[in-house]
Order: sequence, then C-alpha cells, then structure tokens
Amino acid sequence: RVEEIYNLFVKKLSLFIKYLFETTDFYKNPGNTLDESYKRVMFLKYIIEAQYCYKIFYPNGEPINRESYLHIMYKLTWFATVSDVSPETNAGRGPVDFKISRSAHDKTLVEFKLASSTKLAQNLQKQVEIYKKAHDTDKAIKVILFFSAEEEARARKIIADLGLSNEKYIVLIDARSDN
Repeated sequence: RVEEIYNLFVKKLSLFIKYLFETTDFYKNPGNTLDESYKRVMFLKYIIEAQYCYKIFYPNGEPINRESYLHIMYKLTWFATVSDVSPETNAGRGPVDFKISRSAHDKTLVEFKLASSTKLAQNLQKQVEIYKKAHDTDKAIKVILFFSAEEEARARKIIADLGLSNEKYIVLIDARSDN
C-alpha cells in the first residue's frame, strides 16, 4: 500500500505537476499583484453575479450583510500563486481586508465594503488612502457589494459625488436575489 500511494501521489502527481508547469500557464503569474488581485476580484464578481454564488448571502431567503462572507469567497480564489495573500493586515492604522504582495515593492491592498454601510463615502474617500500610506503602496482595489437596487443607486451616487465614477479599481458586485 505504501508503494502504491508513493507511486500515485509522488511519482505520478509529480509528472502531472511538471506537465502543467511546462505546458500551461497554471503556475505562472504574469504581471504584478495589482493585475493578479484585479483578475481575482473580477472572477469573484463573475461567480456571484452570473453563476448563482450570490445565494451564499441568502441562507434563509434574506440577505446576510456580512463582509466576512465576501472575504472567505475572495480568499478561496487565491490558488497557484507566488503572491503572499495576507488577510486583516495591520500596519498601524487599522487592518486592511487583504494585502497581496510579492516583495516590498509590489503590494496591492483589497478592501471590501457593503453598499449599506453608513460610512461608505468616508471609507471610499479616506480609509484606503490611509492604508496605502501605512503599507507603503500606491495600489489598491475597492470592492462594494450590494443587495438591492436602492443600495446600488446609493453606492453609485456616492462614487459619482466623490468623482470616482471612472475609477477602474472600484468594483461593484451585484448580489441581489431579484436581478
């Protein structure tokens, strides 16, 4: 049995990993942490909006407004990466939701917010800027999750009022059950 397991999980799996490495991009992470983080945010957006993963937020038919669910889902998108994915990293000015890094010179912060937050405008305007300074980076992505048309309209108005409507790295995710 030991030999059988060794052959399966060491020899054959090693050959499979070598094959993936040599013939695919599975283990390659071109670009920087901003590119990689953004691709994973967009994948998360896709699975929530287009593949029914919004249902995780509705265990009893009513939305559970918890950023922590979104954090868990985002963490699960990080596989086969050379990047260090650190949740709730605190550099002295409060914990950012995620810090993705490859070196001291390549760091991206990812901050998640609920559109229903009473401090959404303040957080979009100031919070991430404070985190960026504390973490010595200029790269950040802000993700806003909404559960109703009213929350979406409110988030879009706040973004427009702050002059951030054309900002690529502010991502809205639609978790409405009626959409």
